[in-house]
Amino acid sequence: MARILTVDDSRSVRMIVARELRALGHDLDEAEDGEKGLEKLEELTFDLVILDITMPVMDGPAMLAKMREGGNKTPVLMLTSESKRSIIANLMKLGIDDYILKPFNAEDLKSKVAKVLRQDIGAPVPVASASEVGRPAAASGGGGGGAGASAGGSGGDPAAANRAFVDILVIDDMENVQKRLRQMVPEHLSVAGALNAQTAIAACRDRGVRAILIDNDMPDVNSVALMRQVRALQPKAVVLALYVRTSNNVLEVAKSNGFDGVLMKPFDVGAVEDFLLQYFNSQDLVSKDDNVLKVSKFKGRENRLDGYFIEVVSNITKYSEEIAAACYGEMVLDVSAVPPNAEKVARMMLELNTRISKMGIEIRLVGSPEIAKTLKQYTETAQMPLYASVDEALRMS
Repeated sequence: MARILTVDDSRSVRMIVARELRALGHDLDEAEDGEKGLEKLEELTFDLVILDITMPVMDGPAMLAKMREGGNKTPVLMLTSESKRSIIANLMKLGIDDYILKPFNAEDLKSKVAKVLRQDIGAPVPVASASEVGRPAAASGGGGGGAGASAGGSGGDPAAANRAFVDILVIDDMENVQKRLRQMVPEHLSVAGALNAQTAIAACRDRGVRAILIDNDMPDVNSVALMRQVRALQPKAVVLALYVRTSNNVLEVAKSNGFDGVLMKPFDVGAVEDFLLQYFNSQDLVSKDDNVLKVSKFKGRENRLDGYFIEVVSNITKYSEEIAAACYGEMVLDVSAVPPNAEKVARMMLELNTRISKMGIEIRLVGSPEIAKTLKQYTETAQMPLYASVDEALRMS
């Protein structure tokens, strides 16, 4: 397999990258900054460099510039927390082969590495004829082009078209379907759309996908044949059929055809929540970047708010163990999106403070004025320091 160098000042990130890629049989080496990375490149030949942007001593762009100036053309996969297209475009000009948005997950990392190394992550499947699974892209009402043309189009996640991994792919010739779903799922989940079969197959070849929703009634499309093709390309994805509410016995029919389930149109808030709870685990509620944790916004019915806070506490506790293992003395916790429910927020913070203080980690809260007011209502939480931004909390180090 490949020899890969990961260059990152975060030991926890290097550990995650090494663990996931060694499991695939790759040979991993590590460096904690750009200077040490260049030293490694002088000693050994690598097939790929996974390079963080922000590092002390020498950052990623500076190391990359030194590499290219010296004639080193090793492919580079850049780690970045910025998703703005202008920033990504500048990185591409520096000579990177691709990038990964932080925080990333294992599947995202593996997919990107396989793409840069030009390794197959799934067996190739021939595209069926238009009469079997779909009409040509040129004839679509808005598909056109390849995966980027309609996957993540105006109705989906604006950043989804730039990702090698997407949470939910909606295959439906009506663009409003993906728009509506985007409005109903949490912001941390990415939604992309494909308006025809060919674009959907291209998207599944180019990306990792967690859940695929296929409309049961698209012009000139055999949804069952399409389902079989996307399953071959995305064997780990869950595939559901989309039906209109006037249809009867659809769950039994869909499962007999090989679908994992159904989702009815127009979408119902409760049904979408059930779909998310069944197929997306609770870890998605909290994202991690080194020692910075960010809690996602609650979207759902009021009776599920207790479950939201329980899952948030569970995931923060799990991540705090990783932060402690990486020898951080503080954890920046961004709770700006947490509902300002006074009793629940106070209880959550007291529980977290009790658990995490035992690890010798200081919690630095980042939150809105509403959260600040909420904490001041209780004696136990009134003195907790609260910062206006993550940058401000990090500057206190």
